[in-house]
Amino acid sequence: MVLRIVLGAVYTAMAVGQLASFGHMPGILAAYGLVDGGAATALAVALIAGELVCGIWFLARPRSKALAPVWVYTAVSVVWSLLAVQAYARGLTVANCGCFGIYLSQRLSWFVLAQDALTLFYAGLLLHGARSRPAAEPEDYRSSPTPPADAAGRGRPDRPDAEDAPHVHDIQ
Repeated sequence: MVLRIVLGAVYTAMAVGQLASFGHMPGILAAYGLVDGGAATALAVALIAGELVCGIWFLARPRSKALAPVWVYTAVSVVWSLLAVQAYARGLTVANCGCFGIYLSQRLSWFVLAQDALTLFYAGLLLHGARSRPAAEPEDYRSSPTPPADAAGRGRPDRPDAEDAPHVHDIQ
């Protein structure tokens, strides 16, 4: 839960910074050497939307078992990581990674790659946690007219309670 809150805060802040500097985002993304013009604008919109969706969801519902925000977070993290790794491998100079738009700018370096690796690691943790959770009960016992039974079978109308069951001393 704490990881979701922290990641929610970071990704929401990223989206807010990118929205506040939206006019600069296509140019920032074009510096990675994969997209420019309309494609860079579309990529900026997709990244910001993804960051907002998972960020706000993680903050608003940190205990949610929904997989959608986890997959959105993973997709956004993969895109940012791929942009950074390919630009770094090609030796491109990226003056501002764009994570927070024009705010808190960092040049593309091994440090940014390490941050991206951490986001991928966290995505793996979130995906693993989502897959290893037990499945939800098909029926919520609180909404059921039949209360749940305890270990002795008490509380279920189809089984006699311990007080109603015949005892050894009752049988002659």
